[in-house]
Amino acid sequence: MADHGVTVVVADAEPQLRTAASTDAGRHRRGNEDAHLAEFPVYIVADGMGGHDAGAVASAAVVRAFTGLVGRDDVRPDEVADAIRRAHQTVAALSDRTRRGAGSTLTGVVQVRHDGLPYWLVLNVGDSRVYRVSGARFERMTIDHSYMQEQLDAGNLAQEDVDTFEHKNVITRAVGAPDSPADYWVHPVEAGERILICSDGLHGELSEAELYDVLAHHADPGEAVDALLRRALDHGGHDNITAVLVDVAPDADPLDPLVEEQAEGPRLETSTTPDEATDA
Repeated sequence: MADHGVTVVVADAEPQLRTAASTDAGRHRRGNEDAHLAEFPVYIVADGMGGHDAGAVASAAVVRAFTGLVGRDDVRPDEVADAIRRAHQTVAALSDRTRRGAGSTLTGVVQVRHDGLPYWLVLNVGDSRVYRVSGARFERMTIDHSYMQEQLDAGNLAQEDVDTFEHKNVITRAVGAPDSPADYWVHPVEAGERILICSDGLHGELSEAELYDVLAHHADPGEAVDALLRRALDHGGHDNITAVLVDVAPDADPLDPLVEEQAEGPRLETSTTPDEATDA
């Protein structure tokens, strides 16, 4: 398996977080156009487009735009927006120089502070995703910018037909493309929660029920991301696969009480309308 590795990091700047990241080129791609950053307080995934040379450079440029935030515990939301603007400018310039063009998705979370308290600033451009597990609750925190999502929202496509939809890989926003603003949501950091950030090479192979099953059965973040990649490869590994997992310690000081497990067992939820959404 090319380009594969697992790293588990206990972030010095925030000992209440444990993180793991893993990436693999998959079984059908010669190279890996995914890039990721998993260093406090930045946890992001970028899936490059435009052929391996351009795509890999584009996703690396997206990640590089965020490196100046690493190691800080005082990041402001406007600084995250500035990083996204830099990424847009860099990838757009790269696209102008390449025959096929270039672009990248971008999704993830950055821990920011407001009134001295930690929050996740969830961000998204394209069809990579952020998921969250809290107690028995599993939810998607981002909305895909894709033609398929538009058809689902319009009622022109049934959920059961998603797997065979001909244009499922067509995205409607990308870093480096015009008219592609990022979506932002603010979410409190909660004790015991798990945040999964992944490219479509993972969520395109595994159902959300399968994603939850792996996360529920692997408490160690390194083992969890490794199991996610193995299962995606077992399903065919048709695309590059990247997963970043962030665990908040159960004894961390929560802003909100943990969600209690339901008596009937785990509840699978897909959030398509986050509570706090703004476009920038």
